[in-house]
Amino acid sequence: MQAPQLLSKPRYSILDGLRGVAAVMVVIFHVFEAHARGHFDQIVNHGYLAVDFFFVLSGFVVAYAYDDRFVSMGVMGFFKRRLVRLHPMVIMGSVVGAALFYFGDSVVWPDIHKVPAWKMLGMTLIGFTMVPVPVSMDIRGWRELYPINGPAWTLMLEYIANLLYGLVIRHLPKWALGALVSAAGCALVNLAVFGPHGDVVGGWSMTGEQLNIGFTRLVYPFFAGLLLFRMVKLIKIKHAFWLCSLLIVTVFCVPRIGGAHHPWMNGLYESFCIIFIFPLIVFLGASGTHEGKYASRACKFLGDISYPIYITHYPIIYWYTGWVADKKLSFGQAYPVGLLVVVSSIILAYLCFGFYDVPVRRWLGKKVLLKNE
Repeated sequence: MQAPQLLSKPRYSILDGLRGVAAVMVVIFHVFEAHARGHFDQIVNHGYLAVDFFFVLSGFVVAYAYDDRFVSMGVMGFFKRRLVRLHPMVIMGSVVGAALFYFGDSVVWPDIHKVPAWKMLGMTLIGFTMVPVPVSMDIRGWRELYPINGPAWTLMLEYIANLLYGLVIRHLPKWALGALVSAAGCALVNLAVFGPHGDVVGGWSMTGEQLNIGFTRLVYPFFAGLLLFRMVKLIKIKHAFWLCSLLIVTVFCVPRIGGAHHPWMNGLYESFCIIFIFPLIVFLGASGTHEGKYASRACKFLGDISYPIYITHYPIIYWYTGWVADKKLSFGQAYPVGLLVVVSSIILAYLCFGFYDVPVRRWLGKKVLLKNE
């Protein structure tokens, strides 16, 4: 079910599986978030750090996949490959968001029912293009860059990182890339530790503060992943998938540190995770070898659904968040539906992967890539 023309190199299947673990944890985080009054009573408290983990992983994988064959494929060939890989599910995420948009009408978003269909469809078409919208064009009420499907903001940053890699960063020697990563790490610490909130939360709105957060969250992890691939020598690690999965779940589930009076302590924790723990997890995962059919099957399944579940689950979360708010339900009261949200997101992702993403990428690969090669 995979598009062979895009997979000329063997995959790091454990890294695929770890991406899936993090993506499922994002869904769980968002389910709990619907019941939380703030960061201090959130169960999967640091689930939002999955975004930063994804960026580290993406930088490593992009370097592995393209560093040594960039000249042969050219800049346009690289950009076409990234579009073929990423964009079909961007469109599907917007389609799902449009289909469920009006179901979000609730006390959380009380004006959704006032949005005319033509405006909603217009926002959907804009979402297809990945063009971000200003706050003035928000139709939901959360000031999102992509009000039809909020998490698409991370894909916008992913596209920007790929543009930077293809046009500039791939030319940098290791010392220059290291200097860039070091400076970006300092900016990340400044945001998390010395910023007003003690975390890296944000990046989804077109305001100066939010864009600063988004780009700060992008530059260090993505290019640290790139540098990691170029600098380290992999070793053989046993049980790497289970070990790294445990590390990911643990990092995400650590409670808020420092309380309301010492936010810098939480910022220090998040900085440590992004700068050191996430690259370590990627290194261990890339070094790992499968031992037994269960790890292999888990990595295959989780890798298959990892991107689809991330980009399609949030429209369901919009509905769940509104439903919980309208009914004033605690998690103890709503957990059967919350569990159903997680299961439904997994099923939707698997269906999207098998019946849409793979066939579309295979077709695009033949039409866009192979005809020029």
